[in-house]
Amino acid sequence: MTADSSALIAVATGLLAEARLVERTAGVRAISGGGDAAQLAAGLERAIAHGARAVMSFGIAGGLAPDVAPGDVVVGQSVVFVDECYATDVAWCRRLSASLEGARLGTIAASDIPVATREAKAALRLATGAIATDMESHVAARIAAHHQLPFAVLRVVADGASRTLPPAALAGLSPGGAINVAAVLKSLMRRPSQLPQLLRVSADTSAAMKGLLRCHRLLGPGLGFVDLG
Repeated sequence: MTADSSALIAVATGLLAEARLVERTAGVRAISGGGDAAQLAAGLERAIAHGARAVMSFGIAGGLAPDVAPGDVVVGQSVVFVDECYATDVAWCRRLSASLEGARLGTIAASDIPVATREAKAALRLATGAIATDMESHVAARIAAHHQLPFAVLRVVADGASRTLPPAALAGLSPGGAINVAAVLKSLMRRPSQLPQLLRVSADTSAAMKGLLRCHRLLGPGLGFVDLG
């Protein structure tokens, strides 16, 4: 997505659809990583060079805690990745939680690869105590810490802790965060039996995206960082 020299907040997303949604907010420059940590980091650095004064990780997530369900809003209090741990901005976190009724507060466990099976989710939960996982928050947290900028995490759960993602769901992500429909169909042709599971994942993801849109509307122009209204 094109640079916005007036952007106040640099937002890290995984999907292009997430970036397009959040960039409807004034003062935001969103970067979709598409699973490429280096690409995401470079985009965030460019946004900061253009004047962004805060960093947010925004998008869908996988649930880790058994009581975190698809559609639940998660506000990160901290991000863990291997032996790294980053705290989010306390005041920003508080404003997000106050604005989004029912939001869950907790730790986000980031990963460079999809945490796709119920077994992997359970292991990550046991190791970190985190309530959700994504592939972007550690990149955003690291860059925010390096530049000493406020950092926040806002995620909506798409797949719960008990859900194993089918191969077709993982095949669809392409560099830049667009969905590769051809790759999804190819995976389905190889294993048609995954179709019912894929349809459930698609429905939950669609609901999560609607949840993100609701969060975007409730938070307004400053995304809870500042009041630009």
